[in-house]
Amino acid sequence: MDSLNFNDAKQYAENRLENELSPHLVYHGITHTREEVVPAVETLAAMEGIKGKSLNLLRTAAWFHDLGYVEKPVYHELISARIAVQVLPSFDYTEEEIEIVRWAILATALPQAPNNLLEEILVDADLDVLGRKDFMQRNSDLRRELGFLGKEFTEVQWYTSQLKFIEGHKYFTASAHSLRDAQKLLNIAELRRILERLTDQE
Repeated sequence: MDSLNFNDAKQYAENRLENELSPHLVYHGITHTREEVVPAVETLAAMEGIKGKSLNLLRTAAWFHDLGYVEKPVYHELISARIAVQVLPSFDYTEEEIEIVRWAILATALPQAPNNLLEEILVDADLDVLGRKDFMQRNSDLRRELGFLGKEFTEVQWYTSQLKFIEGHKYFTASAHSLRDAQKLLNIAELRRILERLTDQE
């Protein structure tokens, strides 16, 4: 029996994400955590054989990984980790358990550098979108969000940077490779097509 109170910790994070995030965060809003990262974590964890307390620590890290956005986007991973360290003791997480959560959150910072399977699952889940069919729509959401934050791109700049990013990315877990690599190649091809069309117009 786990002593940690995952359900209350999850509720804490979910409440803050629902009530304190800027409406301009059209990519990193609660949808990203609740409907993308958490389900991806649970799918990958099941495929990788993660159960029990380890699964709950991983799910905790998923719920807290972008909570830093309630304060500011810059270095949000550090802020998310700090919030986890501050609040998880009140949900009966031990120091050792909190460290596992903290390091998993920090591993999501780019460039990703996970050090164990739990961290690999979370970072793969965080960029699950790269290998999904809704990649182009969510990529557009990310661009709009960055625009709200003062970062503007020309069409060529945006699609060049996105192609470079996705081509340089590799999933860490075998499960993510099996689920997402094929669609990721299709997404890369789509980005290339868009770039070719844009450069032909210049």
